[in-house]
Amino acid sequence: MSWMRWVTAMEHALYDPDGGFYRRPEGPAGHFRTSVHASPLFAGAVARLLLEVDAALGRPEELAFVDVGAGRGELVAGVLAALPDTGPDAVRDRVRPYAVELADRPAVPPSTGLWTERAWADVVWTDRVPRGVTGLLFANEWLDNVPLDTGEADEDGVLRYVEVETATGGERLGDPVSAADAAWAARWWPAERPGDVVEFGGPRDAAWAHAVAGLDRGLAVAVDYAHTAGRRPPLTTRTGFRAGREVLPVPDGSCDVTAHVALDAAAAPGLHSLWTTQRDALRALGVSGARPPLALASTDPVAYLRALGGAGEGAELTDPGGLGAFGWLSQTVRMPVPRSLGPLPGWQTLTP
Repeated sequence: MSWMRWVTAMEHALYDPDGGFYRRPEGPAGHFRTSVHASPLFAGAVARLLLEVDAALGRPEELAFVDVGAGRGELVAGVLAALPDTGPDAVRDRVRPYAVELADRPAVPPSTGLWTERAWADVVWTDRVPRGVTGLLFANEWLDNVPLDTGEADEDGVLRYVEVETATGGERLGDPVSAADAAWAARWWPAERPGDVVEFGGPRDAAWAHAVAGLDRGLAVAVDYAHTAGRRPPLTTRTGFRAGREVLPVPDGSCDVTAHVALDAAAAPGLHSLWTTQRDALRALGVSGARPPLALASTDPVAYLRALGGAGEGAELTDPGGLGAFGWLSQTVRMPVPRSLGPLPGWQTLTP
């Protein structure tokens, strides 16, 4: 049997070049639906946010859209397809799109209806977050896949690392945690009683800080299943997904292994930071699950059916018991807060 700490097991299971889950050709969409896959309304909302960022930045000569954890490029494709290419908000010719992903660039671009091979060729496919760019950096369900350790307080209250057997997912307690992880837990996720569990967010904090530092000016947004101080889960949030189903998180490369994110801890220090739910964020960006007026069915049946379908998709994206429960962390870098992220109901200012 092969026992190791969870941070090492996750790294191998998800990103090993010779069999890691995220190296597979089918990509994440082959195993689970994110907001991007649920509806093009999500990409449309992100496109509207990009327009607001553009306006707040004073319409720079080059506007970056950085999709971190891009999967197979579905979000960056959808956002660019939703951007206007005529009128006062025309930005498509100024946008510099980046897809940050460890997996290889797909040979065939995602289908968006308005997509072209030329536009797909313009996407910079890279395994590193670009540096010195101006625009919007957007990380949708990325931080939950950044590997991290788990700890548990033993019967004497000593916080120890949890080790996992990679072939079965069985667990046992290992060595006492490092001083750095003990300090992180004391600050963000105290383990006060035997059996208390902590998911040490230090690697995610560092990953997000590195990503945000790539912006010279702009807005950084992280979207994930999340929790904040005072609402930490009593047990581990780690789980697995395979072929559309939730499964045991066995770190053998056969399934996704994910855990929720302590978004308040991840917020890069020294920046204006706001947190809200996806439900409130998307509503501020014009996505609603409200049904169209019934009168429209009589005057324009086709438009009514189209609006009804959009309402269903909007309801899924904003469902407080599902995708709408995602946390949105936004941080501004040398720019004003965009209009939709201003002092609106639902947005909370995070303090370090």
